[in-house]
Amino acid sequence: MLTVSLTHQFKNFRIDVNFTVESGSITSLYGRSGSGKTSIINMISGLQKPDIGFIKVGNDILLDTNAGIYKPPENRGLGYIFQDSRLFPHLNIQENLLYGIKNNLINNSQIGFDSVVDILQIASLLERKPNTLSGGEKQRVAIGRALLTQPRLLLMDEPLASIDAQLRGEILTFIEKLRDALGLTIIYVSHSIEEVIRLADQMVLISDGNQRATGNVEEIMGRLDLHPLTGRFDAGAVLSTKVESYDKKYDLTGLSFNGGVLRVTGTNLPIGSSVRAHVRARDVSIMLDHPRDTSILNIFEGTIVAVGDNTGSQIDIKIDIGSPLIARITKKSFDELGLQVGSIIFTMLKAVAVDHRSLGGKR
Repeated sequence: MLTVSLTHQFKNFRIDVNFTVESGSITSLYGRSGSGKTSIINMISGLQKPDIGFIKVGNDILLDTNAGIYKPPENRGLGYIFQDSRLFPHLNIQENLLYGIKNNLINNSQIGFDSVVDILQIASLLERKPNTLSGGEKQRVAIGRALLTQPRLLLMDEPLASIDAQLRGEILTFIEKLRDALGLTIIYVSHSIEEVIRLADQMVLISDGNQRATGNVEEIMGRLDLHPLTGRFDAGAVLSTKVESYDKKYDLTGLSFNGGVLRVTGTNLPIGSSVRAHVRARDVSIMLDHPRDTSILNIFEGTIVAVGDNTGSQIDIKIDIGSPLIARITKKSFDELGLQVGSIIFTMLKAVAVDHRSLGGKR
């Protein structure tokens, strides 16, 4: 387990966080650009020293400002993946991977060269130079180089920021493999909610340097009071589902969850696999009676359990359909339908509306 407690005053900015990370999990530090996420992992890595802080990995104290303990970065046993790959241009990929690793460490390592090359699928790249690789290939090599230092914890600072959107899913798959195949503990910094929903076991919500909430992704995304911080455009529920069926004729996948079966298009995932489905509040509509003769494939009966701020023109509503679902409607519709906590309603969601980029990853 990693324990982190940090306080630091910049000129116009203050960091104040306190959280723990379970071994073998992915914890995401999520927040808008400039919220302090990179500063936090720089302090964890030892690249920056906080005014007041305590960091402990297992029984090993890396930092305790009260006791005068401060281990330098090279003695912390942590790997760090930056936004850019930072590969050495004059070395080929195999030389980049092995840079700085002592032979005896490689021979007696828990994370071996061959296993890293296999998991990241970079065997065909070993003799090439970095300038011949795509952005995604470079980042996979950078991840491999960090792994071969035998880190007990991997820090990833927006590793997909410079990667083409079409390649991000590929890298996310490899990061999932690192956790599942190697049992590696990862702290993943991002301002992309799709990446967080797909990858993270736990989410630490950062705003203006402060830790505003900590919990599992489903819990944080389901809180109406946090929507200004999780992003109003992408705000909505995250459903834990299992792939139940696939209809090849219509390219429709059935995802079973506590509220029934969610049908989504264009996602042929392995039957039985567990995935998260991000259902944006703006894609959910409401009716008082069961709809008839409609093209909508996803219709769920539920009860309103919470109503968000109703001072504006739009209102977010939390609905229990067996699992929490969130709908965003106009205040006019809310009033004209006579909605309130306890109202029984029907929710509707198009099969084409489910966010494919966040599907996958859940263990």
